[in-house]
Amino acid sequence: MPIRKILTAGALALALPLCARHACAHDGTGHNGGRIADAGPYHIELVTKDRTVEVTIYDAKETALSPAGFKGTAILVVGGKPARVVLTPKAARLTGEAEVVLGANPKGVVQITGPDGAAASGKFN
Repeated sequence: MPIRKILTAGALALALPLCARHACAHDGTGHNGGRIADAGPYHIELVTKDRTVEVTIYDAKETALSPAGFKGTAILVVGGKPARVVLTPKAARLTGEAEVVLGANPKGVVQITGPDGAAASGKFN
């Protein structure tokens, strides 16, 4: 009987971190090739190219939402300094232009405010 308890405990010890990681993080890339982060009730996808920042907002089922009524700010670290980019609705996403070239995967935070005034943020490492 003790062997069974040890095996059960071992299986749980291995499985729980994997489940928690899956529930709290997103692996791979989003629909537009960017990185995904949780932001309150939303999932947000960050795509950067040269100086352009694009953020697509998804619901819990990862269906893209209209950016109408949303606004945001991306604070991304470039060369050790923060680059602040105001994001406004354009086509199917929030977009903005940085003053400096950002690179493909800058670290930072994207803050969004929904049409209801509720704010949320997603962290990108």
